[in-house]
Amino acid sequence: MRLKHPLLILPLLILGCGSHKQVPETALESITADDMKKHIAVIASDGFQGRFPGTEGEDKTVNYLTEQFRLIGLNPANGDSFSQEVPLLRLTSDPSKSLLIKGGKNDLSLSSPVDFVGWSSQTSDHINIEESELVFVGYGINAPEFGWNDYEGIDVKGKTVLMLVNDPGYATSDTGLFNGRTMTIYGRWTFKFEEAARQGAKAAIIIHETGAAAYPWSVVVNSWSGSNYSLAGNELAESDLQMQGWITTTYAEKIFESAGLDYNKMISSAAKRGFRPASMNLNASVSFSNQAIKVMSDNVAGVLPGNKRPDEYIIYTAHWDHFGVNPSLEGDSIFNGALDNATGTAALFELAEAFVSLPTRQDRSIIFLAVTGEEQGLLGSRFYVSDPLVPLNKTVGVINMDALNITGKTRDMTMIGIGMSDLDEYMTGVLEKYGRYATPDPFPEQGGFFRSDHFSFAEAGVPVLYPSSGVDDVERGIEWGKAESDRYIAEHYHKPSDNYNPDEWRFDGMIDDIRVFFETGYLLSMTEEFPGWKPGSPYRHLREEMMK
Repeated sequence: MRLKHPLLILPLLILGCGSHKQVPETALESITADDMKKHIAVIASDGFQGRFPGTEGEDKTVNYLTEQFRLIGLNPANGDSFSQEVPLLRLTSDPSKSLLIKGGKNDLSLSSPVDFVGWSSQTSDHINIEESELVFVGYGINAPEFGWNDYEGIDVKGKTVLMLVNDPGYATSDTGLFNGRTMTIYGRWTFKFEEAARQGAKAAIIIHETGAAAYPWSVVVNSWSGSNYSLAGNELAESDLQMQGWITTTYAEKIFESAGLDYNKMISSAAKRGFRPASMNLNASVSFSNQAIKVMSDNVAGVLPGNKRPDEYIIYTAHWDHFGVNPSLEGDSIFNGALDNATGTAALFELAEAFVSLPTRQDRSIIFLAVTGEEQGLLGSRFYVSDPLVPLNKTVGVINMDALNITGKTRDMTMIGIGMSDLDEYMTGVLEKYGRYATPDPFPEQGGFFRSDHFSFAEAGVPVLYPSSGVDDVERGIEWGKAESDRYIAEHYHKPSDNYNPDEWRFDGMIDDIRVFFETGYLLSMTEEFPGWKPGSPYRHLREEMMK
């Protein structure tokens, strides 16, 4: 999850297809702040222990989700069960490890987690990388459609690759490189590690830079220095990649200096066509214990069958997980994840109640899907699309909720990925009805479209909507809204301080947004159309194939 700021305003779009359907006021009025407060207070409480998969916190969360879905009147979406089991590997490495870099002007020792964070997706109980040749591979990208291969001309099997975060378009703002400032999937850390594994590397290390990564070093530490999860049988576990990790910019500069290389010149050359990977004449060593435990986690899903076309589905998604407890922290050690994402999880209940309260049942079925493992790499949603509870070609669209508005009413709503699918017109039409407007992702260089669970569905070809908080505050304006967004990211994002604070949070804007989500889904449920991807979308051909 992340928050965004609007840079530009889309023109108000015409009312979306199906918007002639009258939305029952009783359903909208059932979405209330009191209910949201009640659910968030429970889900983000210390008793739920930060909702880390495979822990007592998960058990409590899954039980609460199941109980609420049943009380609301939903049917189990997985046969007679509300749960879909998701097989995971819980991987825990020794936190006291050090990364040694030798062979240059100075021997360097990087301590975890101050200077570097490293972990393994392997199931072996000990990881040992000894004097592995260090190779700088620029952005670590192999993208034939962009005519770019950072691994061209070098064999990195058994070696340690060092790479930059994001992609060359970010560094240069050159629209002729990738998508310019808009991050492609190749800029994401997930892709970089997967490509390094495909190339046969023994270790892969990303250089952290706050602007390019879109989050500070503290987020790296909190996200990856404890236990990590992966899907069982994933490609990294079956590869030769023994460690993936991050290092600080400060130590990256020291490594280049030790190799006798100019850091700024090397990263500049990495963003230009013609870059070739280079051995740094250094070697990397690291050794640590590693524990791999098979864990069964759960997606939780309830369904409200449609009246006329029950075999066609709209899915609302929100991830229920967060980062659990870190006992090494002094003071507050529980990552309660109140905003991220107790708010989205609670909204599933309000949306379900709204649909149940309809005087006449909607035409299409609605699934309310709370997924696991989003914070670990969209694991629950990735598993769902590989083993869906309903056919993907019968899934009309997905509306994803990840961190809702807690600052007050806004004139705008950010829609990440706007312009990619026909779903947009449904939501922008609802916003127009209420005198509001949609804004595209103001910071596309941060890769927000790839960072929440809707992306798993998009990769599978299903059209998606990812609405996010606006910042054009009705009372205090855009600059205030942007400052509040910045403050959350700096002070609370992926930190124990993301707590539920009823004295500071405002719910009026949140309720406005949830009602927009409801009305959008309702309109989709009352039309016979199957929205598709717009021309130029990389997911269009996937949808067209599944609909044949």
